[in-house]
Amino acid sequence: MFQVLFFIEVGALAKSDAALQRTEPSETRWLLSFDALRNSIQDVAHKAYSYRRRAFYTLTAADFR
Repeated sequence: MFQVLFFIEVGALAKSDAALQRTEPSETRWLLSFDALRNSIQDVAHKAYSYRRRAFYTLTAADFR
């Protein structure tokens, strides 16, 4: 068993969540945004992992087209 880490830049979450763009973000708002985007995040992570296998990935706003 092994572990693969995925990091998501805050810009990727903010790009997809209008509320984060309009207000001062809080930890709660970031977590709500992450939960709302979970399926999309998993799709992007799967695509990145299947393209090239590494120990960690950083997903950016450009990955979420």
